[in-house]
Amino acid sequence: MSRRLEIILGPTAVGKSDYAIRRALEVGSPVISCDSRQIYQELSIGTAAPSARQLETVRHYFIRSIPITRNYTAGIYELEALELVNRLFAEGHETLVMCGGSMMYIDAFCYGLDDFPEVPMQLRQHLMECLRDEGVEVLAQQLKELDPQSYEELDLSNGQRVIRALEVSLYTGQPFSSFKTRSFKERDFEIVKIGLERPREQLYERINARVLQMVEDGLEAEARSMLPYRDLPALQTVGYREFFDYFDGTFDLERTILRIQANTRHYAKRQLTWWRRDPSIRWVAME
Repeated sequence: MSRRLEIILGPTAVGKSDYAIRRALEVGSPVISCDSRQIYQELSIGTAAPSARQLETVRHYFIRSIPITRNYTAGIYELEALELVNRLFAEGHETLVMCGGSMMYIDAFCYGLDDFPEVPMQLRQHLMECLRDEGVEVLAQQLKELDPQSYEELDLSNGQRVIRALEVSLYTGQPFSSFKTRSFKERDFEIVKIGLERPREQLYERINARVLQMVEDGLEAEARSMLPYRDLPALQTVGYREFFDYFDGTFDLERTILRIQANTRHYAKRQLTWWRRDPSIRWVAME
């Protein structure tokens, strides 16, 4: 195929943004973000969104482009990103650059998603409140009763995944697992995945340092401004959840920062575990 899309992926803090910008300048492409949190207008510091300098260097799409109150999903991203990519190819681009760390967004774009039904926002908000007040274990037990297969397959520590399976099961009366077809959609352009990696100790040092920089840049104030929206799916995110606990008086500031660092490291580990299963990724060691 003459049309090629390169996806720059890898764990958080590995250096994807700068790498993608350099590559975009080489091939004359914009950067198409595939990050499920940087897409929100109100979230900047805690999502490590590209800086003003980076945004001026290369045009970016899907960065701070929708309000936090919009119910945005991987399925919507799949449709909107495909529409954008096809338009850019039609305008004459031969190589495009995509960049991000959202596993679900990348999979949705590359392979498509199963056709799950839309669920009323009221049900999702109710389950989010249950998650906050009662914990993920209670929701996971309910899922076990309604859909034992999903209970066995899902990462039960991931509250968003548990809620997604549970809300579909509750709303439709059918197990979430019954909607999975696992049929991949064909794309009419070449997709090349480039994974960035660093030694674990170096990556963890970068994560710890970046969290400290976020706090210095005003993460606490940004998180406080999001308090009215704390139950929305977009705010079930490392950096914001821990500060909500701090505002509730559960932890002091020092412990909050340590928790953000630890949870970010755990997230990076989950990202790598997910992508190590994909033999099509070409890994590049970062210096």
